[in-house]
Amino acid sequence: MLSGLALAPAGANVIMQLSRLPIGHAVAESKVPGGSLSKHPVKRTRTTLGYIMIALFGSEHEREVLRAEVNAQHRLVRSSEDDAVTYDAFDPELQLWVAACMYQGTLDAIGFLRGSLDDEERNLLLARCARFATTLQVPASMWPGDRVAFDRYWNTEVQKIAVDDVTREFLLGIASLSFLPRPLARVLGPLHLFLTSGFLPEPFRKELGLEWTARQQAKFERCTHAAGAVNRYLPRSLREFPWNVVEFDTRRRIRSGRSIL
Repeated sequence: MLSGLALAPAGANVIMQLSRLPIGHAVAESKVPGGSLSKHPVKRTRTTLGYIMIALFGSEHEREVLRAEVNAQHRLVRSSEDDAVTYDAFDPELQLWVAACMYQGTLDAIGFLRGSLDDEERNLLLARCARFATTLQVPASMWPGDRVAFDRYWNTEVQKIAVDDVTREFLLGIASLSFLPRPLARVLGPLHLFLTSGFLPEPFRKELGLEWTARQQAKFERCTHAAGAVNRYLPRSLREFPWNVVEFDTRRRIRSGRSIL
């Protein structure tokens, strides 16, 4: 089971996924009923975490149910003739980027909680995280075969990140939690912006216009180190929240035939 603190890099990882113009516009201009982060933040968070749990740990049946629901929603996500940016949620190249970001986010979370992985561990994790891609519409043959191939893919694709006025405002809103009710955003937003900025690689910060100093980096490292140390001593049920609740709820929905997303 994943640790709840593995969600610390989540905001940064979502921003990374959406830092390609077609994906950013597809989400910012979402045509999926109930799929808007600003209108349904709790539901959107639940469904995202449910996807991660089933993609990584679900049975083949559970993944098939999830894939069918994702496909049904993705059929609605394609640009119209009047849209400034062309996109299609069934584009396997874009889906591969999203899955690659999720793998990179898993690496970030593990590094934050227990330290960096060796080459063998990275290869094993990479093979497992192929499920992020194949639970979408990405053929298994497109997923990098080892960490060297992944690093080569990643370094190439990072050169393609771009944001415009539409997606920059949307992504900065994710970083500052501006989609939450104003009192909550005022309280939680500054910390979330700080953590998100810290977990974002420099090319993404630069694209968003986020400044990051050596002093901020030192503070970020102190905070994440302390949080990781405390996490090891938490009771298991508390350490695994909210993943344990999301796993129970998502599997119950699948068994009862209710919608996951």
